[in-house]
Amino acid sequence: MFFTVPTLLTWGRIIAIPLVVGVFYLPLELAQRNLLATVLFIVCALTDWLDGWLARRLGQTSSFGAFLDPVADKFLVCAALLVLLQLDRVNALVALIIIGREIAISALREWMAQIGASRSVAVSMLGKLKTMVQMVAIPFLLYDGALFGVIDTRIWGTALIYLACVLTVWSMAYYLRKALPEIRAKVR
Repeated sequence: MFFTVPTLLTWGRIIAIPLVVGVFYLPLELAQRNLLATVLFIVCALTDWLDGWLARRLGQTSSFGAFLDPVADKFLVCAALLVLLQLDRVNALVALIIIGREIAISALREWMAQIGASRSVAVSMLGKLKTMVQMVAIPFLLYDGALFGVIDTRIWGTALIYLACVLTVWSMAYYLRKALPEIRAKVR
């Protein structure tokens, strides 16, 4: 199912990631680049929700889609964090923790799938909450201004990205704890 509507949305999200990054190389004022990158990121984040909803609604779920969707999310978040790091809007340790967790949990899921224990590291509500907080924090940090003339997005985005960092560590510990019995059984 490489070319279903949900999978095409996921591919579109992957293709749009260089656009989110590339916006900051356009000869526009910084405020315009911030707004454009924010809008692109939000559209990408919304397609993440939409492709899952459509896959379930249209009966077009597939193992390929289940693989590709989180990969697209990880690319999007990592690319945005690297841009924010370059713009000095996110702490390097926060970016390292979030990106490192994504790599570690992806590797853990890969290994657990190889040993037939992928259910032990299936996506949890904690992981979904972490993703949601990231997907709100990042556009706030990309925008980097006063939203509606009142909301300082840098302050809110920073607070939310730190919360996302805490949830990142917590969810990683959760997944590792869930996988530990399977790991112990295979290592013996």
